[in-house]
Amino acid sequence: MQQTLIIFKPSAVERGLVGTVLARFEAKGLAITGMKMMQLSPEILREHYAHLVDRPFFPSIVASMTASPVIVMCLKGVDAIRVVRSMTGDTNGRTAAPGSIRGDFSMSNQENIIHASSSVEDAEVEIKRFFSPDELFDYTPDAIRFINADSELKD
Repeated sequence: MQQTLIIFKPSAVERGLVGTVLARFEAKGLAITGMKMMQLSPEILREHYAHLVDRPFFPSIVASMTASPVIVMCLKGVDAIRVVRSMTGDTNGRTAAPGSIRGDFSMSNQENIIHASSSVEDAEVEIKRFFSPDELFDYTPDAIRFINADSELKD
């Protein structure tokens, strides 16, 4: 099973949407293997968004992502990265499909509720960036047999 990182951005924390969004991931059958609240620093944001540091809008990303604490979470499940990205929706909330997290809760390209890892490689790097090994748990809910067929769990 794959693991993926999500960040509940200040736009989710401040609007009180964390529980509502988290319930969607749990209802889908994803397991929480790590979760914590933290205040992001400009340094960690420069590392996390290294591909955007030279863009003119980067200072607004830093301002947005440091406006309040965030909640970082590691989720585990079959094809977790693809599933979470699909549930999250397009980056811009105005164009995200209704039913997706951003489509239902966001009107912004920047204040878009949640970050989700985009690939297996990104997930591995991002999880290590935000969690030490002792903060992650090798946990699989007993209900997994009612979420996935046995054949889907063999990887």
